[in-house]
Amino acid sequence: MDNFNFYSPTEFVFGKDRENEAGTMIKKFGGTKVLVHFGGGSAVKNGLLSRVTASLEREGLPFLTLGGVKPNPRDALVYEGIDLCRRENVDFILCVGGGSVIDSAKAIAAGVLYQAIFGIFTAERPPLKKRFRSGRCLP
Repeated sequence: MDNFNFYSPTEFVFGKDRENEAGTMIKKFGGTKVLVHFGGGSAVKNGLLSRVTASLEREGLPFLTLGGVKPNPRDALVYEGIDLCRRENVDFILCVGGGSVIDSAKAIAAGVLYQAIFGIFTAERPPLKKRFRSGRCLP
């Protein structure tokens, strides 16, 4: 086996009403413009989305929303998110939801860097430029 070092700093924030700290956490990690990505069903109905966006507003963080994630995310919504992030200079993607929202957000984040998201699996499409540090997208 080859010798290697693995460094993966991660912060997990759990507990009641912690969604109200979303704006503070995003600022802590240097986010300045946020894409709030969500499915739409339960996040809207139970008020989670409004609590998260209220937290962003309290911190003075501009944000855009992109909802409508379905199970097994559709590429059309991913490409819409990529275009939105590029056009609006989004530097932080916040997922509000479960696995499909997370999958869609990861594809959007990767797609911002590549000409096509499927190019990340080949050498055909190199990154537009290095834009990631500390788990967030940079302008």
